[in-house]
Amino acid sequence: MDSWIDIYNVFAGFIERFYTDFFFWVLNTSISASFLVAAIIILRLILKKAPKVLIVALWGMVAIRLICPFSLESALSLIPSGETIPSEQFETAETRNDDYNLHIVSNPIYSEDVDYTMPGDVESNSLDSIYAYFGWLGGIGVMLVYSAASYIIIKRKVRVSAPYKDNILLCDGIKTPFILGVFKPKIYLPSDIPDEEKEYVIAHEMAHLKRRDHWWKPLGFVLLSIHWFNPLMWVAYILLCRDIEFACDEKVIRSLGEEGKKPYSEALLNCSVPRKMITACPVAFGETGVKDRIKSVLNYKKPAFWVILIAVVLSIVVAVCFMTNPAGSKLVNVLDIKIPIISYINISTPDGVFDTNNTDEMGVAADFVKSIRVYDN
Repeated sequence: MDSWIDIYNVFAGFIERFYTDFFFWVLNTSISASFLVAAIIILRLILKKAPKVLIVALWGMVAIRLICPFSLESALSLIPSGETIPSEQFETAETRNDDYNLHIVSNPIYSEDVDYTMPGDVESNSLDSIYAYFGWLGGIGVMLVYSAASYIIIKRKVRVSAPYKDNILLCDGIKTPFILGVFKPKIYLPSDIPDEEKEYVIAHEMAHLKRRDHWWKPLGFVLLSIHWFNPLMWVAYILLCRDIEFACDEKVIRSLGEEGKKPYSEALLNCSVPRKMITACPVAFGETGVKDRIKSVLNYKKPAFWVILIAVVLSIVVAVCFMTNPAGSKLVNVLDIKIPIISYINISTPDGVFDTNNTDEMGVAADFVKSIRVYDN
C-alpha cells in the first residue's frame, strides 16, 4: 500500500511542479516572442518588394521561438529579459497561526540535513497561480472546441461531393475553393465554378499543397490557442494567413507568366467571399485580403537580387536580436524539472516533537511545506 502512496505523492508533486513551471515558461516565452512579432510586423513594411515566401519564413521563426523549450543567449539580443515575470510570482502562500521548525534529513537533493522555519504570518502573493493556470487552460479549451466545431460544420457541407480528378472534388454546398484535411488533404471546388477559372484555382490550391500550407496554418492556430491571452499572437496569426496566400499567389504567377496575371486575378475576384471569423482550416482560395492580393498579382515583378540579399540579411539580424535571450538571463527550462524526495521528517511544534518515516504522514507534511513560503534559518 505504501508503494502506491509513494507513487501517488511523486506523481502529484510532479503535476504541481510541472503546471507551475510550464505555465511560467509559456508566459515568459509568449512575452519574449512578442518582441519578435513586433519586429516582423515592422520588417513586413520595409520588405514589401521581397519574396513573400521569405515573409512566411519569418513567421516560422515565431513558431520556433514559441515551441523551443530553451533559448540561446546572445550579447546582441534586444529582448529586455528572458524572465519578464519573476518566478516568485508563482509561489503559493498561506497564513499560519504558529511557527514550526522543520528538519529534513536523507534528502538526495541536498548534501546535508536542512532546517527550515515556517513563520506563523506569511504574506499572500499578488498573483494566484492556480486560478491563472486554470483560466489559461479554459481559454485553450474554448479555442480548440471552436476549431473542432468549425471543422465539423465544413465537413458536413462537403459531405455530398462528386469526384472531379485525382484528389479534387466538386461540391454544391460551398462558395469558394479550399483544401480540407491535414494528412489526406482534398481540394474542394464549387460545382458552379466556370471551366476557364478551374485551371487557375487548381494551380493555386496545388501550390498550397506543395508548400504544406495545410500543415502550417493548423500549427499556427494551435500556437494561437496556447497563447490566446497575447494580443500580438492574434495579429501574428492573421498576418500569417495573409502572407501564406500572398506567397502562394506569387508562386502561381511565376509559373503562369505575364499573360496569366489578369485571368488569375479575375478568378480570385469571382471566388472571393467575405471572411467573418478566424479559423484553423481550411486553406481557402478567395477568403483572405482579396483586394490586396489582386493588386499584388497585377503588379508582380521578379524581385531584384539586391532586394533578396537585403531581405535575407535583415532576417538574419532579426533572428539574432529577437530569437535569443540576453546573456545571463534566467528562464525556467521545462526539460529540467526536479522533484525532491523526502524519506524522513522531524518537526518541532509548540506541542512537541513529531518525526516519522510513514509515507502517509510524510505526504501530509510535504503538502503543508509546498503550500507555504519557507526561509532558511
